[in-house]
Amino acid sequence: MDDFVTRHALWSDAQHQAAAEATRAIGALGVVRFVFADAHGVPRGKTLVAAEAARALRAGVNIATTMLLKDLSGRTAFPVFAAPVVDGWGYGAGDMTMVADPTTFHILPWAPHTGWVLCDLYTTQGAPIPLSARHVMRGALGRLADRGLTFCAGLEVEFHLLRLAETQPQPDAAGSPGPPPIVEMLNQGHQYLTELRYDELDPILDALRADLQALGLPLRTLEIEYGPSQVEATFAPTTGLAPADLMVLFRSATKQICHRRGYHASFMCRPQLPAAMSSGWHLHQSLRGADGRNAFMDGAAAMSPLASAWLGGLLAHAAPSAAFSTPTINGYKRYRPHSMAPDRISWARDNRGVMVRALGGHADPATRLENRIGEPAANPYLYMASQIVAGLDGLARSLDPGPPAEAAYDGTGTALPRCLTEALTALRGSETFRAGLGDAFVDYFLTLKEAEIARFLASVTDWEHREYFALL
Repeated sequence: MDDFVTRHALWSDAQHQAAAEATRAIGALGVVRFVFADAHGVPRGKTLVAAEAARALRAGVNIATTMLLKDLSGRTAFPVFAAPVVDGWGYGAGDMTMVADPTTFHILPWAPHTGWVLCDLYTTQGAPIPLSARHVMRGALGRLADRGLTFCAGLEVEFHLLRLAETQPQPDAAGSPGPPPIVEMLNQGHQYLTELRYDELDPILDALRADLQALGLPLRTLEIEYGPSQVEATFAPTTGLAPADLMVLFRSATKQICHRRGYHASFMCRPQLPAAMSSGWHLHQSLRGADGRNAFMDGAAAMSPLASAWLGGLLAHAAPSAAFSTPTINGYKRYRPHSMAPDRISWARDNRGVMVRALGGHADPATRLENRIGEPAANPYLYMASQIVAGLDGLARSLDPGPPAEAAYDGTGTALPRCLTEALTALRGSETFRAGLGDAFVDYFLTLKEAEIARFLASVTDWEHREYFALL
């Protein structure tokens, strides 16, 4: 068969087998959504009718290269009609090809006529797109595999769940980014894990639980978080690309399931809502050896020398990695003392105030490191790739993480970046990240995020208006 996938030998045997199963399932559907996550982690793509989708599994789907060149407002941040973006790629808003990864195919429970599949991005000549976030993470996983190691991650994600007061956007919301939706709180806050608070949200949480499980996602818990209308979901650990793919599907599914029922789910870190608490994304991580065992586990110590060196890498590169774990301007409002979110580059055993919490130990197969630095809006491929790049440098140099912090918020130690600009400055000068992700990708990411900062600085905020307009 002469098709794009076969011509460029893009699938493994497992993917070919999954494609045959997906093709049979597509025959009973109406449409299939071909999806990729852009640099911000936002799912984008095209929807094909079933007959065309079955062909496109192997033929690929063309889409404009500019889909990778936009900031969060939808504005293209590169002069695509003036010069190539990187290595001759991206000039003239031409085509790139989405190639489905059939192992990620799902039928959406809330839209049972609809299939959904994640895609990898290639040039029309069959070369991987260098700016694709999934490709970037795959490269980091490959370098880890060269050491005989596999990345394993479990997700712990906080978000806000609210009722939509207006289900249809008003005319003044038609532009981009436009005003946010008008929402209502579902419950009071500051009663962490209270059963009655959970019961108030049970109708929508039960619908969410049912559809997430129907997708096959390894959901473990749905919990009431501390803030009003704030909840948390946790997932069992998975390996390789799977935890990042899971996060893309989870966020997209959650927003769709809730919106269809008149609710709004937001993964923004700190919304401008009464008494709102910041939401975090804690990334539980470990490594598996060639024998499949947890390489962070040690029979005699709390964690293995390999885990200690990995931890040393996470700490040594916390500042530049923050650009990927906390990639929004808003996310840095979470780094506050005495908030169960970190404000320093520190670690400890089972301490929720530090950046990295070491859990397990002494032959415990669940031994892991919980990095509490992230925000739930982060691109999962780049967040996890940043952990791998930092951890690998820790392994290469046998970095010592130093002693655990005895007091998380005593003001000692190095502070985390106070804003996105500081994180981007650290990233710009990081030889480790430039070597691990490539100069072209780092510069591309910097351009996108600096465009976001420039738009923010050009806007007049509510704070400025209150501070200056009447008095001065």
